[in-house]
Amino acid sequence: MRIAITYENGQIFQHFGHTQQFKIYDVNDGAITEENIVNTNGNGHGALAGFLMSIGVQTLICGGIGGGAQMALAQAGIKLYGGVSGSADEAVKAFIDGKLGYDPDVKCSHHGEGHTCGSHSEGHSCGGHSDHGCGGSCH
Repeated sequence: MRIAITYENGQIFQHFGHTQQFKIYDVNDGAITEENIVNTNGNGHGALAGFLMSIGVQTLICGGIGGGAQMALAQAGIKLYGGVSGSADEAVKAFIDGKLGYDPDVKCSHHGEGHTCGSHSEGHSCGGHSDHGCGGSCH
């Protein structure tokens, strides 16, 4: 299995569409057999799903992610575990052990940056958020 994590300085980067790097883990028989850091080469949002698919990723662990990117990942057949924060290495170990805490209803996590969950439609307000690790700054 190949797992990708949005990555920055050892931590899970919190905005999928702006990630500059992924840490890629190859896992066989419950053990990490290889890990690499790959650059996204400036790809953003929807293009990242195609990038991950092209390198054989089956599972993505990330922080916040918008609806459009979620749909692109689903179409690429990549399983999403969003709303995760902290150490990338610890997250993948927790995933392997079946103990990863994630938010199956993750929407976005923009921490007051003034954008709109990856939606480029007018009037989009990121409504309907649940507590997904943004500390309430999405509301």
